[in-house]
Amino acid sequence: MIEFWSNLHPVIQGIIKGLAVIAVIFPLAGAGSLAERKVSAWIQGRPGPNRATVPWIAWIPFVGKFLQRLGLFHLLADGGKLLFKEDPLPGHVNKFYFMLAPLIALVPAFTTVVAVPFGAYFADGATVPLILANVDVGLLAIFAVSSLGVYSLILAGWASNSKYPFLGGIRASAQLISYELSMTISVLPVFLWINAPGMPASLSLVRIVEFQSQPGFWGGAWFVFTLPICALVFLIALFAETNRQPFDMPESEADLVGGFHTEYGSFKWSLFFVAEYAHMIVGSAIFALLFLGGWNPLPWVPLSTLVDLLGISAPWLVGLISFAILFAKVLLMIFLFMWVRWTLPRFRYDQVMIIGWQKLLPLAIANLIVCMVAIYFLQPTL
Repeated sequence: MIEFWSNLHPVIQGIIKGLAVIAVIFPLAGAGSLAERKVSAWIQGRPGPNRATVPWIAWIPFVGKFLQRLGLFHLLADGGKLLFKEDPLPGHVNKFYFMLAPLIALVPAFTTVVAVPFGAYFADGATVPLILANVDVGLLAIFAVSSLGVYSLILAGWASNSKYPFLGGIRASAQLISYELSMTISVLPVFLWINAPGMPASLSLVRIVEFQSQPGFWGGAWFVFTLPICALVFLIALFAETNRQPFDMPESEADLVGGFHTEYGSFKWSLFFVAEYAHMIVGSAIFALLFLGGWNPLPWVPLSTLVDLLGISAPWLVGLISFAILFAKVLLMIFLFMWVRWTLPRFRYDQVMIIGWQKLLPLAIANLIVCMVAIYFLQPTL
């Protein structure tokens, strides 16, 4: 199978990888929308979505009713509704850019996936990551591409030719630029820590997970324990970068109706939220890789120790276990996103700017200085 894949033309490989990303992200985004409603219902003491069903499945005793109560068929119902519902195009909008904005939103969301490792296996004593593009500038590439997502919000707000979407677009540009600084500074101590003297410099997420798999106290500890301020700043900035409450200023329905997507409906509207959930999934995976040990099951317990205890040697099974561990951490992070949304009230716009510029950014800079001094004396060599 590996030989067959390596013999394929690079263009064909790229097409297959792109289709695979689309085939995975779209269902996951839809499942995220369903999970959002189920989590909110659980927090508020409601049953949540549990009515949609398929007749021939509903006739199956016990199973049909269980699947209906679980709400799984709402995923199909939502997708069908948004795909076939009348797609309005207001007469006062700039039609070309109005239709282009949702498509631009998808590009960063799908592109960043290729640089995120989703597992690993062992071959000839080396760790082989499961990743579409294993590049040394992995995280830098993710930051560079994901930052382009703000242009879709700005374009949607401007092309709508309406005051509420325009204000939402302006808020999006200010908020995302503000919190990108803190997010970028928060990860610098991580790379200062892993790039020991005499080692080749790398911004690869795979290298970060490998460092958290090393023996010893400093090597085996997850960065959420050794660099907790970095993890906190990154997490807060991640909420703001993904426009999640309490930082959902670009859409803020309390004062902007729907913000940048007020004039959108049906399928074009759904593309914005596919992009949002895709950003949330990728952001959760990056946080898990940076600060939660990636595919390592426990602090100071690397994946290699787990597979040795289980007596597993098949590479495909090791890869499956590593993927399951990382996916479980991503699910916990997504639950945290939803838990916060249905627990905390929305900030005011001035509060968002104060938190970003007067609180978070100085904290990130001070933390960087302290970490530089500490790493100088404590940094181990790999």
